[in-house]
Amino acid sequence: MQPSALHVEDRDDGVRVLTLSNPARRNALDDTQVARLDEALASAPGKARALLVRGEGGAFCSGYDLNLLAAPTEDRLPDDALMACLARLEALPLPSVALVRGPAFGAGFDLSASCDFRVGAEDALFSMPPARLGIVYSPDGLMRAARLVGVARAKNLFLTGRRLDAKDALAWGLLDECLPAADAEARALELCRTLASQAPLAVAGMKEAFRLLTRAALSDEERAHLREVRARAFASEDAREGRAAFLEKRTPRFRGQ
Repeated sequence: MQPSALHVEDRDDGVRVLTLSNPARRNALDDTQVARLDEALASAPGKARALLVRGEGGAFCSGYDLNLLAAPTEDRLPDDALMACLARLEALPLPSVALVRGPAFGAGFDLSASCDFRVGAEDALFSMPPARLGIVYSPDGLMRAARLVGVARAKNLFLTGRRLDAKDALAWGLLDECLPAADAEARALELCRTLASQAPLAVAGMKEAFRLLTRAALSDEERAHLREVRARAFASEDAREGRAAFLEKRTPRFRGQ
């Protein structure tokens, strides 16, 4: 099986294109790919003025590869590196655009939500399955979704695991634009070029202002409590059953323990 990769292209128009490549698993993320993505984000300021995040082929990102999801430890949750990477993307001084074709599930959903804009193809499909996997998602990811679609609709997505097609994603505000697949990439690049042509200090300053105005104001104690809640869920029997059922393509049998 071909290993996962991240392709980085720095274009002459100031756009850095980041392409997830794991076609055998519809561009699912693993620790290696997350580390490469984090490195590409860290080096982007000074080399680019806008980012385009996309997946290879007909999928954006089908989530995190559950076969590789590590068990929680006393000082580490399985998605710590991913959450740090997405926080870096969200806080970058340069604007970012997600080009969403096909599935954007789980971590892929959150990756798209961490970008400033989302251009979708008509086959785009969004889903957040933590409740079907027996886990509690990161509060930062919950807040990103709530900022985009509102609390009630974010609850609908996270608590039911429903799939949202491109038409509904556009209506809910999860997508900014939706076009035929043949036109979506050109439109995403056009938007990136427009963003790259703006005054960098003005863009960076307003991005920082928006980030501070809309951040989740959790205390250290509240974050520690939620971390404990998440650690218990990751280590639960239900989480093991949820992962097994997903991989075996069957209905999970949860027992609340």
